[in-house]
Amino acid sequence: MDINQLFRLDNKTVFITGASSGIGKHCAMLLAQTGAKVALASRRIEQLQSVVDEITLLGGQAKAFELDVTNKKSVVKCFDEMMTWSLPTIVINNAGMSINSKLLDQTEEDWDRVIDTNLKGSWLVATEAARRLVATNTPGNIVNISSILGERVIGGVAPYVISKAGVIQSTKVMALELARHQIRVNALLPGYVITDLNRDFLLSEAGQKILARIPSRRFNNLEDLNGPLLLLASEASNAMTGATIAVDGGHLINGL
Repeated sequence: MDINQLFRLDNKTVFITGASSGIGKHCAMLLAQTGAKVALASRRIEQLQSVVDEITLLGGQAKAFELDVTNKKSVVKCFDEMMTWSLPTIVINNAGMSINSKLLDQTEEDWDRVIDTNLKGSWLVATEAARRLVATNTPGNIVNISSILGERVIGGVAPYVISKAGVIQSTKVMALELARHQIRVNALLPGYVITDLNRDFLLSEAGQKILARIPSRRFNNLEDLNGPLLLLASEASNAMTGATIAVDGGHLINGL
């Protein structure tokens, strides 16, 4: 393959969940620049449309689709609608949430909201995508967004930690079973990434204590995800499946 084309996604359609803000929006803006058509999904259709408008203004192709990843009927409906536009062969499984609460203060409803969104939701989307790809005999590529907290533990966000660990294992199971269908499944594990939602916290005293435990002594910016994301989304990672890539400034290798 021409090295200049290694990370290009021309003539590909990428489906991104949780694409209205944060990492999901950043993925959409980045991959649209590689030549891909991007299908954006979220429960917040109005915010999605503003992302579509931004991409279109820059010369890209994008379309918004309403989706509740926790609801199978919503997932199937979204794929039905999306396939009238284009069959996505690359899926960025990004939708996620967390609830900050100590273990003994958490409710069953807290557990269900986080686990259903982060773990069940990623499974519903990935398996539905795989069914469509297998039915059309089309090779595909699924990138699950997990977290370094899938491999390490902190307090106050137990359902999130558990769900992200589940995403890592589900990535490996999917990779094993879908390889025969030429569908690759890998996971990206971001560390602490500065976004509009967490900037104030990361700059606070509590955030600076976290920073002191990161060997590189820096939080990630969204742009730090560009290289690893382009690797996993493109044919540059053609021989990779079942892999996990941490982007965390060395946080995982620090035992503290």
